[in-house]
Amino acid sequence: MKVPNCLQVIDAKPGYPVLEIQHRNATGRVALHGAHVMEWMPAHSDPVLYMSPDALIELGKPIRGGIPVCWPWFGPHPDSSKPAHGLVRTMMWELDRARETPDGVDIVLKLSDSPESRLLWPFGFEARLHVSMGLELEVGLEVTNTDSKAWTMTGALHSYFSVGDVRQVTIHGLHGTQYVEGRLSPDKRAQEGPVVIDQEVDRLYASDAPVIVDDPVMHRELRIEKAGSLSTVVWNPWIEKSTRLADLPDEAYPDFVCVETTNAGDDAVTLEPGETHLLFTRLCVRSLKEHAIPDPMLPESGMFA
Repeated sequence: MKVPNCLQVIDAKPGYPVLEIQHRNATGRVALHGAHVMEWMPAHSDPVLYMSPDALIELGKPIRGGIPVCWPWFGPHPDSSKPAHGLVRTMMWELDRARETPDGVDIVLKLSDSPESRLLWPFGFEARLHVSMGLELEVGLEVTNTDSKAWTMTGALHSYFSVGDVRQVTIHGLHGTQYVEGRLSPDKRAQEGPVVIDQEVDRLYASDAPVIVDDPVMHRELRIEKAGSLSTVVWNPWIEKSTRLADLPDEAYPDFVCVETTNAGDDAVTLEPGETHLLFTRLCVRSLKEHAIPDPMLPESGMFA
């Protein structure tokens, strides 16, 4: 398949292909393993996505950082012999198509059920990850039920965002919503005001609203819009849990926050045969520095044009 000149296929390791993007509006990397957006840096901006310096770039291992694709389940599986966060983030996807536009690069990766996937999840499916990378980043997980019976899924675009100091970040857009504190407590609580990170946070919010991450250290705002999602997860491991994550440096917790576009908790999705669901997020950066570029008016998604 011919790829545009701004896109190169390189091997991060032997047998581990990565799409490297060099466009006037953005640079980035997308691994075919897991359909994983590893890096995105819009023009005149610092990197937006956080990648752990200890991330494992190995076949069959998930990558810590970027935007992991969690599907067809989110979080731990009731059967502890099965991997957390589903099966597609450790499978090799196929490049379906790629094109360059004046605004950026559009990429589609695809994956279908196989004997390997059916060992973990015994259903037919077809998945496509749509990536549109430019001054904004759009990522859409499109899944279709190709089975003869209905199935139910959860999932996430598990975005890791690079921040100057998570202890100074405020997260807006979730005030008044209900959340549960992940595996820490089953009780529903009401969010009052912006979210601040001053301890381990693992919260599942019932929300379809956009979220803004205000980062005073990096002098920018990150706006996270979404569709096909009625739930949002905010996560940071804080001090103690960071020491238990082998692929994350102990002192790295101030450098990132996860704000995840999810179908999780009560937001599970059931698809009948032939039905399709799209889990979609759009990311935009606004500089807060003096003489900053005005916040752009985001166009309607051209991802599927």
